[in-house]
Amino acid sequence: MNTILQGKKVSRIFLQGNKKTAVLDQIDLEIYDGDFTVIMGSSGAGKSTLLYALSGMDQISGGQVFYKGRQISGLKEKQMAKLRAEEFGFVFQQTNLVSNLTLLENVAVAGYVSRKGSTEEIRERARQLLKQMNVEKAENRFPSQVSGGEAQRAAIARAMIGQPGLLFADEPTGALNRSNTTEVLNLLTDLNRSGQSILMVTHDLRAAARGNRILYLEDGKVLDELKLPSYSEIQEKARENKLSQWLSSLQW
Repeated sequence: MNTILQGKKVSRIFLQGNKKTAVLDQIDLEIYDGDFTVIMGSSGAGKSTLLYALSGMDQISGGQVFYKGRQISGLKEKQMAKLRAEEFGFVFQQTNLVSNLTLLENVAVAGYVSRKGSTEEIRERARQLLKQMNVEKAENRFPSQVSGGEAQRAAIARAMIGQPGLLFADEPTGALNRSNTTEVLNLLTDLNRSGQSILMVTHDLRAAARGNRILYLEDGKVLDELKLPSYSEIQEKARENKLSQWLSSLQW
């Protein structure tokens, strides 16, 4: 397996008055190309902090982060912003769509930032992504005019417009109902099957069961990991049961 993202002794320390709190405590980990990797853990374990540290959205206090063999920790903000625009995609619990832009415009604008193609090529790719996300009929609507599920699917299209090497997802189904959650998870699963590397933080067992590798954080460290075969709807209950048993053994 090829390593796409690597953390060596990654630490993140926050100061509260004179007190230092190590949210990430010298974490070593590798994220593999083509995997659907999931980060789980109890509340306050450092899941989102780790995601932001690895993606360069937050500065680390110590250690090193490498992307495709290149050290990215310590890059200047302009260099880091360029890397995120060209190589990373982001999906959050809140869609963060621009309210006065249509869904198509929201996706296309992100593509213009990545600069991968002409204006016409990017706009056409945006349309194709919205179609792939089953939201093409709403491409000319504003975020306030669509459902939460449609908005999140548009947000995934926006994350994919730059053809990222790695897609980061932080609780992407946290604000959705069950049916919309299933649709978003199916889209993420399809992207992974097509070769897209995904690193996702979630507290939802159903969402985590879509991954083939689950990392469990506790007290700022990777306590354990579980490997699963690639997702199959036929085996969904069995893999959820296996994941549940593993999490129970960790007192989740």
